[in-house]
Amino acid sequence: MFENLKPQPADKILALMQMYRDDPRQDKVDLGVGVYKNAEGVTPVMRAVKAAEHRIWEAQTTKAYTGLAGDPAYADAMIDLILGSSVERDKIAAVATPGGTGAIRQGFELIRMASPEARVFVSDPTWPNHVSILKYLGMESVAYRYFDPETRAVDFDGMMADLKEARPGDVVLLHGCCHNPTGANLNLSQWQAVADLVNERGLIPMIDIAYQGFGDGLDEDAAGARLVASSVPECLIAASCSKNFGIYRERTGLLMALSQQPDAQALNQKTLAFLNRQNYSFPPDHGARVVTTILTDEALRTDWARELEDVRLAMLDLRQQLAGELQRLTGSDRFGFIAEHRGMFSLLGTTPELVERMRVEHGIYMVGDSRLNIAGLNAQSVPILAKAIVDAGV
Repeated sequence: MFENLKPQPADKILALMQMYRDDPRQDKVDLGVGVYKNAEGVTPVMRAVKAAEHRIWEAQTTKAYTGLAGDPAYADAMIDLILGSSVERDKIAAVATPGGTGAIRQGFELIRMASPEARVFVSDPTWPNHVSILKYLGMESVAYRYFDPETRAVDFDGMMADLKEARPGDVVLLHGCCHNPTGANLNLSQWQAVADLVNERGLIPMIDIAYQGFGDGLDEDAAGARLVASSVPECLIAASCSKNFGIYRERTGLLMALSQQPDAQALNQKTLAFLNRQNYSFPPDHGARVVTTILTDEALRTDWARELEDVRLAMLDLRQQLAGELQRLTGSDRFGFIAEHRGMFSLLGTTPELVERMRVEHGIYMVGDSRLNIAGLNAQSVPILAKAIVDAGV
Protein backbone atom coordinates (compact mmCIF):
# COMPACT_ATOMS: atom_id res chain seq x y z
CA MET A 1 0.00 0.00 0.00
CA PHE A 2 2.56 2.59 1.10
CA GLU A 3 4.55 2.20 -2.09
CA ASN A 4 1.66 3.90 -3.89
CA LEU A 5 2.06 7.13 -1.94
CA LYS A 6 3.46 10.10 -3.81
CA PRO A 7 5.49 12.97 -2.37
CA GLN A 8 3.34 16.01 -1.61
CA PRO A 9 4.42 19.56 -2.41
CA ALA A 10 6.58 20.96 0.36
CA ASP A 11 5.06 23.69 2.51
CA LYS A 12 7.01 26.79 1.50
CA ILE A 13 6.77 28.47 4.88
CA LEU A 14 7.95 25.38 6.77
CA ALA A 15 10.82 24.98 4.29
CA LEU A 16 11.72 28.64 4.81
CA MET A 17 11.78 28.12 8.59
CA GLN A 18 14.30 25.29 8.21
CA MET A 19 16.51 27.37 5.88
CA TYR A 20 16.48 30.16 8.46
CA ARG A 21 17.51 27.78 11.25
CA ASP A 22 20.38 26.46 9.12
CA ASP A 23 21.70 29.95 8.24
CA PRO A 24 24.74 30.75 10.47
CA ARG A 25 24.56 34.54 9.97
CA GLN A 26 23.99 36.50 13.18
CA ASP A 27 22.12 39.36 11.52
CA LYS A 28 19.60 37.18 9.63
CA VAL A 29 15.96 38.29 9.85
CA ASP A 30 12.97 35.92 9.96
CA LEU A 31 9.94 37.54 8.33
CA GLY A 32 8.33 34.34 7.09
CA VAL A 33 6.31 32.46 9.69
CA GLY A 34 3.06 34.16 10.74
CA VAL A 35 3.75 34.39 14.47
CA TYR A 36 3.85 37.57 16.54
CA LYS A 37 7.20 38.33 18.18
CA ASN A 38 8.00 41.16 20.57
CA ALA A 39 11.07 43.41 20.37
CA GLU A 40 13.18 40.65 21.93
CA GLY A 41 12.12 38.15 19.28
CA VAL A 42 9.93 36.20 21.71
CA THR A 43 6.30 35.14 21.29
CA PRO A 44 5.19 35.85 24.86
CA VAL A 45 2.42 34.30 26.90
CA MET A 46 -0.02 37.14 27.58
CA ARG A 47 -0.58 38.19 31.17
CA ALA A 48 -4.29 37.39 31.11
CA VAL A 49 -3.59 33.97 29.62
CA LYS A 50 -1.21 33.11 32.46
CA ALA A 51 -3.72 34.32 35.03
CA ALA A 52 -6.57 32.37 33.41
CA GLU A 53 -4.48 29.21 33.24
CA HIS A 54 -3.63 29.54 36.92
CA ARG A 55 -7.33 29.86 37.79
CA ILE A 56 -8.19 26.84 35.67
CA TRP A 57 -5.38 24.80 37.26
CA GLU A 58 -6.69 25.63 40.72
CA ALA A 59 -10.38 25.05 39.98
CA GLN A 60 -10.54 22.30 37.37
CA THR A 61 -11.48 18.91 38.76
CA THR A 62 -11.81 16.83 35.58
CA LYS A 63 -10.39 16.40 32.10
CA ALA A 64 -13.49 14.60 30.83
CA TYR A 65 -14.81 15.40 27.37
CA THR A 66 -16.90 18.45 26.73
CA GLY A 67 -19.68 18.18 24.11
CA LEU A 68 -19.06 17.62 20.40
CA ALA A 69 -19.46 21.34 19.85
CA GLY A 70 -17.19 22.26 22.75
CA ASP A 71 -18.18 24.29 25.80
CA PRO A 72 -21.24 26.45 24.95
CA ALA A 73 -19.81 29.24 27.12
CA TYR A 74 -16.83 29.47 24.77
CA ALA A 75 -19.09 29.85 21.74
CA ASP A 76 -21.13 32.52 23.52
CA ALA A 77 -18.02 34.47 24.51
CA MET A 78 -16.51 34.34 21.02
CA ILE A 79 -19.76 35.25 19.28
CA ASP A 80 -20.04 38.27 21.56
CA LEU A 81 -16.42 39.26 20.83
CA ILE A 82 -16.76 38.98 17.05
CA LEU A 83 -20.38 39.89 16.35
CA GLY A 84 -21.42 41.85 19.42
CA SER A 85 -25.16 42.53 19.18
CA SER A 86 -25.24 42.62 15.37
CA VAL A 87 -26.96 39.22 15.05
CA GLU A 88 -29.40 37.56 17.42
CA ARG A 89 -27.78 34.64 19.24
CA ASP A 90 -30.58 32.23 18.29
CA LYS A 91 -29.65 32.68 14.61
CA ILE A 92 -26.14 31.31 15.14
CA ALA A 93 -24.89 27.73 15.30
CA ALA A 94 -21.30 27.35 16.48
CA VAL A 95 -18.70 24.69 17.24
CA ALA A 96 -15.22 24.80 18.71
CA THR A 97 -12.49 23.66 16.32
CA PRO A 98 -8.76 22.87 16.41
CA GLY A 99 -7.62 26.38 15.53
CA GLY A 100 -8.75 28.65 12.75
CA THR A 101 -7.56 26.09 10.23
CA GLY A 102 -9.95 23.55 11.71
CA ALA A 103 -12.76 26.09 11.43
CA ILE A 104 -11.92 26.70 7.77
CA ARG A 105 -11.82 22.97 7.07
CA GLN A 106 -15.15 22.36 8.79
CA GLY A 107 -16.69 25.31 6.95
CA PHE A 108 -15.60 23.90 3.60
CA GLU A 109 -16.91 20.47 4.63
CA LEU A 110 -20.27 22.04 5.46
CA ILE A 111 -20.40 23.77 2.07
CA ARG A 112 -19.57 20.52 0.28
CA MET A 113 -22.28 18.67 2.21
CA ALA A 114 -24.96 21.31 1.68
CA SER A 115 -24.14 22.34 -1.90
CA PRO A 116 -21.67 20.04 -3.70
CA GLU A 117 -21.74 22.16 -6.87
CA ALA A 118 -20.91 25.41 -5.12
CA ARG A 119 -17.71 27.12 -6.16
CA VAL A 120 -15.62 29.00 -3.62
CA PHE A 121 -14.32 32.39 -4.76
CA VAL A 122 -11.01 33.24 -3.07
CA SER A 123 -8.97 36.43 -3.19
CA ASP A 124 -5.85 36.60 -5.35
CA PRO A 125 -3.66 36.25 -3.38
CA THR A 126 -4.95 34.48 -0.29
CA TRP A 127 -3.59 32.36 2.55
CA PRO A 128 -2.22 29.33 0.62
CA ASN A 129 -3.94 26.80 2.87
CA HIS A 130 -7.37 28.06 1.71
CA VAL A 131 -6.70 26.81 -1.79
CA SER A 132 -4.82 23.72 -0.60
CA ILE A 133 -7.72 22.50 1.54
CA LEU A 134 -10.25 23.17 -1.22
CA LYS A 135 -8.13 21.20 -3.68
CA TYR A 136 -7.77 18.31 -1.24
CA LEU A 137 -11.53 18.22 -0.72
CA GLY A 138 -12.12 18.23 -4.48
CA MET A 139 -13.94 21.56 -4.36
CA GLU A 140 -13.66 24.10 -7.14
CA SER A 141 -12.03 27.42 -6.27
CA VAL A 142 -12.16 30.55 -8.41
CA ALA A 143 -9.75 33.44 -7.87
CA TYR A 144 -11.02 37.00 -7.76
CA ARG A 145 -8.79 40.03 -8.15
CA TYR A 146 -7.91 41.65 -4.85
CA PHE A 147 -4.42 43.17 -4.72
CA ASP A 148 -3.18 45.84 -7.11
CA PRO A 149 0.61 45.33 -7.49
CA GLU A 150 1.05 48.93 -8.62
CA THR A 151 -0.72 50.73 -5.77
CA ARG A 152 -0.29 47.86 -3.23
CA ALA A 153 -3.89 48.50 -2.26
CA VAL A 154 -7.16 46.63 -2.85
CA ASP A 155 -8.16 46.37 -6.52
CA PHE A 156 -11.78 46.89 -5.57
CA ASP A 157 -13.09 47.45 -9.08
CA GLY A 158 -11.45 44.21 -10.22
CA MET A 159 -12.76 42.38 -7.17
CA MET A 160 -16.35 43.46 -7.76
CA ALA A 161 -16.16 42.70 -11.48
CA ASP A 162 -14.96 39.17 -10.78
CA LEU A 163 -17.55 38.52 -8.06
CA LYS A 164 -20.29 39.52 -10.49
CA GLU A 165 -19.37 36.35 -12.40
CA ALA A 166 -20.33 34.17 -9.44
CA ARG A 167 -23.47 32.06 -9.73
CA PRO A 168 -26.27 31.93 -7.15
CA GLY A 169 -25.19 29.56 -4.38
CA ASP A 170 -21.47 30.16 -4.88
CA VAL A 171 -19.41 31.04 -1.81
CA VAL A 172 -17.27 34.17 -1.45
CA LEU A 173 -14.37 33.73 0.99
CA LEU A 174 -13.48 37.07 2.62
CA HIS A 175 -10.73 38.01 5.06
CA GLY A 176 -12.41 39.70 8.03
CA CYS A 177 -9.48 42.05 8.68
CA CYS A 178 -5.69 42.24 8.32
CA HIS A 179 -5.69 40.45 4.97
CA ASN A 180 -3.16 37.62 4.73
CA PRO A 181 -0.84 37.96 2.85
CA THR A 182 -1.29 41.53 1.60
CA GLY A 183 -2.20 43.66 4.63
CA ALA A 184 -4.55 45.63 2.34
CA ASN A 185 -8.11 45.78 3.65
CA LEU A 186 -11.59 46.77 2.60
CA ASN A 187 -13.03 49.93 4.11
CA LEU A 188 -16.56 49.92 5.52
CA SER A 189 -18.19 51.33 2.39
CA GLN A 190 -16.53 48.58 0.36
CA TRP A 191 -17.78 45.97 2.83
CA GLN A 192 -21.28 47.38 2.28
CA ALA A 193 -20.88 47.09 -1.49
CA VAL A 194 -19.77 43.47 -1.12
CA ALA A 195 -22.77 42.70 1.09
CA ASP A 196 -25.09 44.32 -1.47
CA LEU A 197 -23.55 42.25 -4.28
CA VAL A 198 -23.84 39.06 -2.25
CA ASN A 199 -27.54 39.72 -1.70
CA GLU A 200 -28.12 40.76 -5.30
CA ARG A 201 -26.55 37.60 -6.74
CA GLY A 202 -27.60 35.09 -4.09
CA LEU A 203 -24.07 34.30 -2.89
CA ILE A 204 -22.94 32.92 0.47
CA PRO A 205 -20.23 34.88 2.28
CA MET A 206 -17.66 32.99 4.36
CA ILE A 207 -15.48 35.21 6.54
CA ASP A 208 -12.08 34.13 7.86
CA ILE A 209 -11.24 36.35 10.83
CA ALA A 210 -7.90 35.38 12.35
CA TYR A 211 -6.40 38.72 13.44
CA GLN A 212 -9.11 40.63 15.27
CA GLY A 213 -7.44 43.36 17.32
CA PHE A 214 -4.24 43.43 15.27
CA GLY A 215 -5.42 46.09 12.80
CA ASP A 216 -7.40 49.10 14.02
CA GLY A 217 -8.89 47.72 17.25
CA LEU A 218 -11.18 44.91 18.40
CA ASP A 219 -14.47 46.49 17.35
CA GLU A 220 -13.04 48.21 14.28
CA ASP A 221 -11.58 44.95 12.97
CA ALA A 222 -14.92 43.17 13.41
CA ALA A 223 -16.97 45.89 11.72
CA GLY A 224 -16.93 44.29 8.27
CA ALA A 225 -17.94 40.88 9.59
CA ARG A 226 -20.74 42.44 11.65
CA LEU A 227 -22.02 44.41 8.68
CA VAL A 228 -22.14 41.34 6.43
CA ALA A 229 -23.51 38.96 9.03
CA SER A 230 -26.36 41.31 9.89
CA SER A 231 -27.41 41.96 6.29
CA VAL A 232 -27.32 38.59 4.49
CA PRO A 233 -29.62 35.55 4.74
CA GLU A 234 -26.78 33.09 5.42
CA CYS A 235 -23.14 33.38 6.40
CA LEU A 236 -20.21 31.33 7.68
CA ILE A 237 -17.54 32.76 9.97
CA ALA A 238 -14.29 30.97 10.85
CA ALA A 239 -12.37 32.49 13.76
CA SER A 240 -8.98 31.90 15.34
CA CYS A 241 -7.65 32.75 18.81
CA SER A 242 -4.03 31.97 17.93
CA LYS A 243 -2.93 35.53 17.29
CA ASN A 244 -4.99 37.84 19.47
CA PHE A 245 -4.69 35.58 22.53
CA GLY A 246 -1.20 34.32 21.62
CA ILE A 247 -2.22 30.67 22.16
CA TYR A 248 -0.94 29.27 18.87
CA ARG A 249 -0.13 25.79 20.14
CA GLU A 250 -3.46 25.37 21.95
CA ARG A 251 -5.29 25.21 18.58
CA THR A 252 -8.33 27.27 19.51
CA GLY A 253 -10.89 28.22 16.87
CA LEU A 254 -14.62 28.55 16.25
CA LEU A 255 -16.89 28.02 13.27
CA MET A 256 -20.20 29.86 13.09
CA ALA A 257 -23.09 29.20 10.72
CA LEU A 258 -25.62 32.04 10.62
CA SER A 259 -29.09 31.86 9.12
CA GLN A 260 -32.02 34.25 9.24
CA GLN A 261 -34.45 31.39 8.52
CA PRO A 262 -36.71 30.42 11.43
CA ASP A 263 -35.66 27.17 13.13
CA ALA A 264 -32.51 26.82 11.00
CA GLN A 265 -30.21 27.11 14.00
CA ALA A 266 -31.10 23.68 15.44
CA LEU A 267 -30.39 21.83 12.19
CA ASN A 268 -27.21 23.79 11.59
CA GLN A 269 -25.99 23.08 15.11
CA LYS A 270 -26.58 19.34 14.76
CA THR A 271 -24.84 19.31 11.39
CA LEU A 272 -21.77 21.11 12.71
CA ALA A 273 -21.60 18.69 15.65
CA PHE A 274 -21.87 15.78 13.19
CA LEU A 275 -18.94 17.14 11.19
CA ASN A 276 -16.87 17.48 14.35
CA ARG A 277 -17.64 13.85 15.18
CA GLN A 278 -16.48 12.66 11.76
CA ASN A 279 -13.21 14.57 11.79
CA TYR A 280 -11.95 14.61 15.38
CA SER A 281 -14.90 13.98 17.71
CA PHE A 282 -14.46 16.36 20.65
CA PRO A 283 -12.55 19.59 20.04
CA PRO A 284 -9.61 20.61 22.26
CA ASP A 285 -10.73 22.43 25.38
CA HIS A 286 -7.80 24.03 27.20
CA GLY A 287 -7.36 27.03 24.92
CA ALA A 288 -11.11 27.50 24.67
CA ARG A 289 -11.41 27.45 28.45
CA VAL A 290 -8.63 30.04 28.74
CA VAL A 291 -10.38 32.32 26.25
CA THR A 292 -13.72 31.88 28.01
CA THR A 293 -12.17 32.67 31.39
CA ILE A 294 -10.65 35.88 30.02
CA LEU A 295 -13.68 37.10 28.10
CA THR A 296 -16.13 36.49 30.94
CA ASP A 297 -14.06 38.16 33.66
CA GLU A 298 -14.03 41.97 33.57
CA ALA A 299 -10.54 42.40 35.04
CA LEU A 300 -8.92 39.74 32.85
CA ARG A 301 -10.70 41.00 29.74
CA THR A 302 -9.55 44.55 30.42
CA ASP A 303 -5.94 43.47 30.93
CA TRP A 304 -6.03 41.27 27.82
CA ALA A 305 -7.45 44.09 25.70
CA ARG A 306 -4.80 46.47 27.04
CA GLU A 307 -1.94 44.09 26.18
CA LEU A 308 -3.44 43.36 22.78
CA GLU A 309 -3.61 47.10 22.12
CA ASP A 310 0.10 47.36 23.00
CA VAL A 311 0.82 44.65 20.43
CA ARG A 312 -1.24 46.43 17.79
CA LEU A 313 0.44 49.76 18.39
CA ALA A 314 3.89 48.15 18.35
CA MET A 315 3.20 46.73 14.88
CA LEU A 316 1.92 50.08 13.66
CA ASP A 317 5.09 51.71 14.98
CA LEU A 318 7.24 49.17 13.10
CA ARG A 319 5.27 49.92 9.93
CA GLN A 320 5.96 53.63 10.37
CA GLN A 321 9.65 52.99 11.07
CA LEU A 322 10.08 50.83 7.97
CA ALA A 323 8.18 53.20 5.68
CA GLY A 324 10.19 56.12 7.07
CA GLU A 325 13.54 54.38 6.62
CA LEU A 326 12.68 53.43 3.04
CA GLN A 327 11.64 57.01 2.34
CA ARG A 328 14.97 58.21 3.75
CA LEU A 329 16.97 55.76 1.61
CA THR A 330 15.04 56.29 -1.62
CA GLY A 331 13.85 59.87 -1.34
CA SER A 332 10.46 58.56 -2.40
CA ASP A 333 7.17 57.78 -0.68
CA ARG A 334 6.51 54.75 -2.92
CA PHE A 335 6.74 52.47 0.12
CA GLY A 336 4.17 54.47 2.05
CA PHE A 337 1.70 51.61 1.58
CA ILE A 338 3.54 49.71 4.33
CA ALA A 339 2.32 52.26 6.87
CA GLU A 340 -1.20 52.08 5.42
CA HIS A 341 -1.49 48.29 5.59
CA ARG A 342 -2.76 46.62 8.74
CA GLY A 343 -2.06 43.46 10.69
CA MET A 344 0.99 41.26 10.74
CA PHE A 345 1.65 41.18 7.01
CA SER A 346 2.41 43.36 4.03
CA LEU A 347 3.00 42.29 0.47
CA LEU A 348 5.89 44.12 -1.17
CA GLY A 349 4.59 43.18 -4.61
CA THR A 350 7.95 42.08 -6.00
CA THR A 351 9.28 38.96 -7.71
CA PRO A 352 10.46 35.67 -6.17
CA GLU A 353 13.84 36.35 -7.75
CA LEU A 354 14.30 39.58 -5.79
CA VAL A 355 13.03 37.90 -2.61
CA GLU A 356 15.69 35.22 -3.09
CA ARG A 357 18.31 37.89 -3.69
CA MET A 358 17.46 39.50 -0.37
CA ARG A 359 17.82 36.13 1.34
CA VAL A 360 21.17 35.31 -0.24
CA GLU A 361 22.76 38.74 0.09
CA HIS A 362 21.21 40.05 3.31
CA GLY A 363 19.78 37.06 5.22
CA ILE A 364 16.21 38.34 4.84
CA TYR A 365 13.78 35.43 5.02
CA MET A 366 10.32 36.08 3.63
CA VAL A 367 7.86 34.01 1.57
CA GLY A 368 8.55 33.99 -2.17
CA ASP A 369 5.44 36.00 -2.96
CA SER A 370 7.11 38.86 -0.99
CA ARG A 371 4.88 38.62 2.08
CA LEU A 372 6.73 39.94 5.09
CA ASN A 373 5.76 39.53 8.72
CA ILE A 374 5.92 43.00 10.25
CA ALA A 375 5.90 41.46 13.73
CA GLY A 376 9.20 39.74 12.91
CA LEU A 377 10.95 43.13 12.89
CA ASN A 378 12.46 45.23 15.64
CA ALA A 379 14.31 48.54 15.83
CA GLN A 380 17.61 46.86 14.92
CA SER A 381 16.34 44.85 11.96
CA VAL A 382 14.26 47.60 10.30
CA PRO A 383 17.36 49.28 8.77
CA ILE A 384 18.69 45.89 7.65
CA LEU A 385 15.46 45.10 5.82
CA ALA A 386 15.19 48.59 4.31
CA LYS A 387 18.72 48.38 2.92
CA ALA A 388 18.03 44.90 1.51
CA ILE A 389 14.89 46.15 -0.23
CA VAL A 390 16.73 49.07 -1.78
CA ASP A 391 19.83 47.06 -2.73
CA ALA A 392 17.66 44.41 -4.44
CA GLY A 393 15.88 47.07 -6.48
CA VAL A 394 12.40 46.21 -5.25
